[in-house]
Amino acid sequence: MDTPQHYNQNHLLAALPAAEVERLAPHLELVKLPLGEVIYESGGQLSHAYFPTSAIVSLHYVMESGASSEIAGVGNEGVLGVSLFMGGKTTPSRATVQTGGYGYRLKARIFVDEFNLAGPTMRLMLRYTQALMTQISQTAVCNRHHSLEQQLCRWLLLTLDRLPSNELTMTQELIAGMLGVRREGITENAGNLQRAGLINYRRGHITVLDRMGLESHTCECYNVVKKEFHRLLSDTDVANSQLK
Repeated sequence: MDTPQHYNQNHLLAALPAAEVERLAPHLELVKLPLGEVIYESGGQLSHAYFPTSAIVSLHYVMESGASSEIAGVGNEGVLGVSLFMGGKTTPSRATVQTGGYGYRLKARIFVDEFNLAGPTMRLMLRYTQALMTQISQTAVCNRHHSLEQQLCRWLLLTLDRLPSNELTMTQELIAGMLGVRREGITENAGNLQRAGLINYRRGHITVLDRMGLESHTCECYNVVKKEFHRLLSDTDVANSQLK
């Protein structure tokens, strides 16, 4: 049976003052976000903003050749559709569900109208956007300068921060697609982490056995992202999804 959902499971929505929530609540539509669903394509018009509650969505930059890699992830700490209020209306990235679950969607017009009131919603969304930009830029640096094992640990930890348990449903092939590397590299490095007693991998399920050990194997990028979320959003409930 599916876990009951409420919009306040998304930390951005939960952080909004009562007056803003009262305006938005009648327009928030609960939607199921199954694994692999493409929420929007590169260059497509965005008709809705999405506030994940239990789903995690991966943002991919897609090359002309069709190759892609993840530039950021969005879970219950955030929102999909920042380009709507930034004025772009489209984005060069593709948004694909990496962990199936639920979220609430809001029509683009209503979202932009609320933002344009220049109140708490605007301030919160701008601060979240800066945190998202940090995640995107840090991912680029990490992919260029750090080992695949460090990248894998970073990705596992950021994903784990958005989940209620220490278990992830994810195949090595999907992780390879997220990181833009060959599956063999994920197999080798996941095997090293398993032999070190940090994770257990079986049939598309990853269980993190030693979180502190995993943190010791990752690079500085994980903590940079966490600290920036804390700095920008520490006076709201949003920080709870990134700081455990």
